[in-house]
Amino acid sequence: MTYTFATVINQEGSWFVARAVDLGVVSQGKTVSEAMENLKEAATLYLENNPRSKKLSSKNAPFVTTLELNYA
Repeated sequence: MTYTFATVINQEGSWFVARAVDLGVVSQGKTVSEAMENLKEAATLYLENNPRSKKLSSKNAPFVTTLELNYA
């Protein structure tokens, strides 16, 4: 089965921290690509160890967007 999860990546110091918002799973890497790969592995392990989470539906995925604000 294929799942789609909202993911947020922030740079914290020299690391990129990736969060699967829907799952509450977090991982990191020295690059965005590495952080994403590590997050995929962590999310897979999470789903394998939490049988209830297999009932997740991407239909209820959060809506993620950006906010542009002119602030003086």
